[in-house]
Order: sequence, then structure tokens, then C-alpha cells
Amino acid sequence: MSELTVTILRLGLLAALWFFVFSIMTVLRSDLYGTRIVTRREARSARQRGAVPAAVGARGAVASPQTANRRGWRAGGKGAPAYLAVTAGPLIGTTLPLREQGTLIGRNPECALVLDDDYASGRHAKIYREGDQWFVEDLGSTNGTFLVSSGSQQRLSAVTPVGPGTTLRFGKTVVELRS
Repeated sequence: MSELTVTILRLGLLAALWFFVFSIMTVLRSDLYGTRIVTRREARSARQRGAVPAAVGARGAVASPQTANRRGWRAGGKGAPAYLAVTAGPLIGTTLPLREQGTLIGRNPECALVLDDDYASGRHAKIYREGDQWFVEDLGSTNGTFLVSSGSQQRLSAVTPVGPGTTLRFGKTVVELRS
């Protein structure tokens, strides 16, 4: 083998090694810093400055049922749940209208109710409507979704029908469905 061939092989291996090192650094960087999560305060202040359109700000903002009806979301008839109210946890006092196509709950920014809770999963649960009935579905969360009734808690293992007054727990956050 000529010296030129050996030198080219050495340079090729060195380039492959550096490519491998940089790819590892990229993965480590994404694991350390991850996705940028915008807090509610940041979203509110950006919306007040006019930097974020109202539709984007409405995903994580506090909304009342009257606001929801003005925006075109429907409650689904009399006696049906119209919105979620957070009754315990870091977001206590927050209300969010239920959407007929489904309301996603979790820690990911894509969720309608973004939980600031270390015990909640990224995509924790979904509340959706089929016909005249509302259902809650646990989306494979690590710590589970619980149906709270008179002090006892039942872990949901299947899609469960819910109605007004139903209390659910996702991690440390407790929500109630209200009409």
C-alpha cells in the first residue's frame, strides 16, 4: 500500500471520528436544553406587547366560558361540560374551554392546558366529545390520570365518560369539568 493511500485512510478516519464527536455533542445539547417552554407570564407579556397573535396566546391563556363562546367553541348542549377549572396545583384558578375536537392536557407546549407540574407527562390526557357524551382518555402517562370522587381516587385504565362536576387529577394538578 502506498503512503498516499495510508494518508487518505487516516484523514478519512479522522473526519469520521470528528463527525461522530459532533453528532454526540448535538444530541447531548438537545437533551440538556430541550424544547424552549414559554411560561404563561412570558406569553401574557408578549401578547400585551402585541408580539403574539391572539389565537396563539389563547392556547395557554386563562379564558372564561363567555370568551370561549365568543370564539366559536360550543359547550355541546345543556348540562354538558363547557370548560375545565383548575382547583388545585400550580395553575389554580385557571379556566379553559373544552373543544369538541378534543382538549389535550400535559406539559408539552402543544397542549391546550399546559401543566407546570413535574408529575405530569408531556401528553398526559385528552378530553373529547363523541356524540352527546364527553370522554377522558389517559395517553399512556407515567403517573396516571385519576378520577377523584368523595376523597377516593380511581386510576383510569380505559376511556371513561365524564360530565359536569367530574374531578380529575393529573400529577399534582386537579381539574373539574364545569358547565
